[in-house]
Amino acid sequence: MKATPVTLCFLLRDDATGQQVLLGMKKTGLGLGKIVGLGGHVEPGETYAEAACREVFEEAGVVVREEDLRAVGLIEFVFPARPEWNMSTRLFTTRHWTGDPVESQEIIPEWFQVTCLPLERMWQDAEHWLPLALGEGAVEAVITLNADNETVASAEYSLRGV
Repeated sequence: MKATPVTLCFLLRDDATGQQVLLGMKKTGLGLGKIVGLGGHVEPGETYAEAACREVFEEAGVVVREEDLRAVGLIEFVFPARPEWNMSTRLFTTRHWTGDPVESQEIIPEWFQVTCLPLERMWQDAEHWLPLALGEGAVEAVITLNADNETVASAEYSLRGV
């Protein structure tokens, strides 16, 4: 079964305490109550970068330009118990945008220290790839989930460009 194309975009900023990343608490649907990255499905005819910009605007009211995106990875999510959920997820970061993050129908945005990510409140897979994606290189990973579709059965990943 073909994987659904998905994108995630992480806004990064520096403050007096270090580097911060914008994440959000999911208010609806799959992942309700979890802290997630901003993003979603790539629409037909859209590139991954176009989808990342659209999703950030829809979920947090922030305008990101494609030329300001940095590609930082590709994660293949494999759901053996629900293959229709398989996802091919492109990861981006940016340090440039217009506007201040605001709550939407889907997300309550919140800044977190990169050195203190809320991994206990996120999908279990995030601990395997998110710290790497927020670093200097790029990560490529295959995350296979257990039959519960939440816990990680295996995580194979590599860094490039470090």
